[in-house]
Amino acid sequence: MPQNTQRIGWIGMGRMGFPMAERLLAAGYDVSIWNRTRAKAEPLAAKGAKIVDQLGDLAGVDVLFSIVATGKDVKEVYFGEQGVVAGGNGRLPRIFVDCSTIGVEESAEIRRRLGELGAEYVAAPVSGNGKAVKAGKLSSVVSGPEAACRTVEPIIQAYAPLGVSYVGEGELARICKIAHNVMLGVVIENLIEITLLANKAGVPRHAFLAFMNNSVMGSIFTRYKTPALVNLDWTTTFTPELLRKDLDLGLALGRELGVPMPVTAAAREVVQSHFGAAMLKPDPEKYLKGDFAALLETMALAAGMTLESENKNVPSGLES
Repeated sequence: MPQNTQRIGWIGMGRMGFPMAERLLAAGYDVSIWNRTRAKAEPLAAKGAKIVDQLGDLAGVDVLFSIVATGKDVKEVYFGEQGVVAGGNGRLPRIFVDCSTIGVEESAEIRRRLGELGAEYVAAPVSGNGKAVKAGKLSSVVSGPEAACRTVEPIIQAYAPLGVSYVGEGELARICKIAHNVMLGVVIENLIEITLLANKAGVPRHAFLAFMNNSVMGSIFTRYKTPALVNLDWTTTFTPELLRKDLDLGLALGRELGVPMPVTAAAREVVQSHFGAAMLKPDPEKYLKGDFAALLETMALAAGMTLESENKNVPSGLES
C-alpha cells in the first residue's frame, strides 16, 4: 500500500462519507475519523482508520474533511461547544475541506470565521452517490485560495478520480454544486415524464431506458438510476427533502442574480407534490425518506398509472 504523509481528519460517515474515507485509506493516507454515531465508523478501523471520540481530537491533523447534511451541521462540528475549534486547545488543522452541499452565505460565514483563526478553507462538493464512489466515478469541484486547493487536490483525487475542477476563489464551488443539483432535479423529473409516456403507450420501462442509455442522451446518471426506475427500488441515495432543499437554493440564487429559471421552478413544484402524495401511501416513510427517484410513483398517479416492478436485472453502469 502506498504511504501518504498528510494526516487526514474526517467528519461524517453517511452514505457518501464512509466510502470516500474508505478510498483515502486504500490510497495509504493516515485517516482519523469522528462520527456522531461511532459504530458507523468502526468498520473502517479494520482498514487502518483511527476512530476518535471527540471532535477536538482532530485538531492536530494537517487537513480536515467534512461531509454532513446542512450548513448548520458544518458550523456545529467546527465551532460548536464540542467542536474542533473549542476542543483543540489552541491547535487547528491547517486546511479545512468541506464536501457538503450548503448555501453560499453559510459557506462564506464559515470561511470568514476560519480565516480569523488562521486556517484556510476549501469548498469541495462532489458529484455522484455512494455507489459512484465505490465504482471510482466521483468528481469534485473546488474553490478557495488556489494554493490550498492545489495542496489538497491529490487527496481529493483519491476519492474523486474522474476529476477535480478548480473554479476560483470564495464560494464559486458552492454555486457550481447548487447548479449541478438543480440539473439533477430537472433531469430526473423529465426522465420520469418521458419514461411514463413510453410506458403508458406500451413500452416496458427497461426497454425504453436501455434505448435512452445507449443513445446520445444517455449519461452516467441515467444509467445508474435505471435499475430504480425499472424495479421500483427506492433504496436511498439522495432523499426528496435534500433535492427540494437544493432546488430552493438554486431558485434563491436565480432571484439574487436576476437569472430566470422557469424549468427549475416547474420541477420544484413537481417535487413538492411528491410530499403530499406520499402521505396517501400506506408506508409514507418509504417515499419521504427513500430515494428521490420514488417521484416516479407520484407522477404515475397523475398519469392514472399504477406501476409494478419489472423485476429485470438491468446494468447501472457502476458495476466493478
